[in-house]
Amino acid sequence: MDIFLIILSALLMLMGLLGCILPTLPGPPVSYVGFLLLHFTDKVQFSTSQILILLLLVVIAQVVDYFIPILGSKYSGGTKWGSWGAFAGSVVGLFFLPWGLILGPFLGAMLGELLGDADFKTALRSGTGALVGFLLGTVLKLALCMYFIVLLVRSLI
Repeated sequence: MDIFLIILSALLMLMGLLGCILPTLPGPPVSYVGFLLLHFTDKVQFSTSQILILLLLVVIAQVVDYFIPILGSKYSGGTKWGSWGAFAGSVVGLFFLPWGLILGPFLGAMLGELLGDADFKTALRSGTGALVGFLLGTVLKLALCMYFIVLLVRSLI
């Protein structure tokens, strides 16, 4: 039974890693389920605090992933128009997978700024900030999923 759980755990962690890039899978939660399956084997035991801290990191990563394009737009000189546009673009982008996830925050922030009477340069800067925020969120999720894989490999060695 342990071998089955270890294999299933590894598959879920790899699926989670792919889910950081593919929008149809929630990467960190899938990897976390693989981590929990690994915990239920006789081979590996994690502490309760380690399980809860990693769960908290997964929740934070998921929440931050939705708001970081908004913050990227804001901190790159955008106004509330750009922030709302980045949020709306992220939501609308979900319907145009996979490119909508990448272009949605960028185009939404730009359109929001333009609707708020900003010049094109400000709108472009706001859109670029939203895009950088999206990419940063993706890197964050990838790092977390890679950490789960490191835990898997280290526990099996």
